[in-house]
Formats: sequence, structure tokens, C-alpha cells
Amino acid sequence: MFDIGWSELLIIAAVAIIFVGPKDLPRMMRTIGRYVTKVRSMAREFQSSFEDLARETELDELRKEVTGLRDAATAPLKKLQQEIDKPVKIGGGGAGAAAAAAASEARAAEIAAGEPPETDEISPEMQEALREAKAVEAFGVSDPGRDDK
Repeated sequence: MFDIGWSELLIIAAVAIIFVGPKDLPRMMRTIGRYVTKVRSMAREFQSSFEDLARETELDELRKEVTGLRDAATAPLKKLQQEIDKPVKIGGGGAGAAAAAAASEARAAEIAAGEPPETDEISPEMQEALREAKAVEAFGVSDPGRDDK
């Protein structure tokens, strides 16, 4: 580190003995040892904090990469969920049009048979549509979009 050889160490020891004296030399060496220990511990702490910072930076990059991969993997599922959640018009096509039409026909058959439809699991919008269908039947029109005249 400092490239100090044995000859330089002997010169430093001789100068220390001359200026400090042999009596105070052990106390001075202990003090120097304490300072060296403090400097080494500070250097070790600095190095460990620097390594922690590097790890955190790598972890942040990894988190961003994982988030990007997760978003890319779930994007088709989100689009599918949006398609499923779209309202379906009966007769208007779409993935659930046939199922909705069959359910509507089953409810219409229940109404025609005089049985009250089960409204426990029907959404408020569907209940409103049933009320409108009853009102249309009361006027004698079978399909509100078609004129029977």
C-alpha cells in the first residue's frame, strides 16, 4: 500500500525512540494501533455501504425487469378480461351473445308460463330489462325494434 520496506521501518523506529523515548514508546504504539484500527473499521464500513448500494441498485433493476416481464405476461389476460367484462348486446354478436340469448329465452319462457323469474342472481340492469319486456308485452308488440304493422 505505502511500499515501506524494512530499512525504512528501522529508520522510523530509531527516530521514534530518539524523539519519544523508550519509556513512552509503548503508549505511543498503542495509540497509533487504536487509530489504525479506527481507520480500518471506517474503511470497512465505507466499503460495505458501497457494496450495499450496489446491491440495491441491482435489486431495483431486477425489480423493474421482473415488473416488465410480469406486465408483458399478463397483458393478454387483461385484454381478455376487458373483452369478457364488456356488455353484450343480444343479437349483436360477440362471445356471449348466444349464451345471453338462451338465458333470455329461458326467462321469457318462465314469464310466459306464469312463473315469476328468479331475481336473486340477476343484476339491477337485467331486472330493469325484464320490466321493460313486460311493458312491451302489455302493448302487444313482440319486438321493440321491429314494427309488426
